[in-house]
Amino acid sequence: MTDISAKYLGLTLSSPVIAGSSDFTSSAAKVAEMANAGAGAVVLKSVFEEQILMEIDAQRTNNMFNTYTDTENYVSFYTRQHEVQQYLDLINDSKKQVKIPVIASVHCSTNDSWVKFAKDIERAGADAIELNIFILPYNVNETDQDISRRYMEIVDAVRQNTNLPIALKVHHYFTGMANFLVKLSEKSQSLVLFNRFFNPDININTLTVESHGSFSNPQENGLVQRWTGILRPIVKGDLAATTGIHDGAGVVKNLLAGANVVQIATALYNAGPQVITDMNNFLHEWMLEYHFEHIQEFIGKLSYAGTSNPAIYERAQFMKYFSGLGK
Repeated sequence: MTDISAKYLGLTLSSPVIAGSSDFTSSAAKVAEMANAGAGAVVLKSVFEEQILMEIDAQRTNNMFNTYTDTENYVSFYTRQHEVQQYLDLINDSKKQVKIPVIASVHCSTNDSWVKFAKDIERAGADAIELNIFILPYNVNETDQDISRRYMEIVDAVRQNTNLPIALKVHHYFTGMANFLVKLSEKSQSLVLFNRFFNPDININTLTVESHGSFSNPQENGLVQRWTGILRPIVKGDLAATTGIHDGAGVVKNLLAGANVVQIATALYNAGPQVITDMNNFLHEWMLEYHFEHIQEFIGKLSYAGTSNPAIYERAQFMKYFSGLGK
């Protein structure tokens, strides 16, 4: 018999495959589908404070000088409370539907809101919280120290105001990334590698800048494997791998690199909830073939510290291997 149960954020999961934040985790009924397909946990579709604020702003008509009428202020308060309550209801309803862990996901644009959301989410019954932090280093007047300090302030504030296990979903634009991510890992129970951004795409027919690239492809997972492998021996807590994991082989690769769990989203859009079942079946079969009884026996087996050739994780240039391909 093979045991694919996993430990993540101090929780016991029946499978290392987590249904990541997406439309597939946006309602209690869909969360139940993920559980029935074999997901070890779900990350609820993220609540974005920025989106709530945009909805409020769209409702205001007298905002040229921030001179809002009492009516407009009431509407904005109601809109915010309503949107937040809908998310809290999603947590509560999902917990009633399934026995697997339900992880809330939140992104805020103001420091105070991170704390308020965390408190509300804990009261609603979530098993953990994923802080979906993305501060893109585009501002020329903002240094890496400025950005690092903002991350630390957010995490510290949330830690001081909730007992929920905290996962940090991070991007890969940090200066001195290994050093900084290790510091972040000391303040949380898990790092989620990596946040996925929309990318700009210039439309040459309409002369406009549009967004594209919301779905991942398997080739993108190499970056995740690299950093999972590098970080596994040196981070304090768990690692969750996400982006480009589309099948059972992808699950195994990321566990071998050192991930405790994987999160999937694009695979769900491509193949539906059945892909979770397929991934679990593949994992069972692979473990039987290679004589592993539990996933803990091979998590990190090929990390930076585990592989006989750790330099492969550091190699970034083609060097000699590809030098003759263009001839």
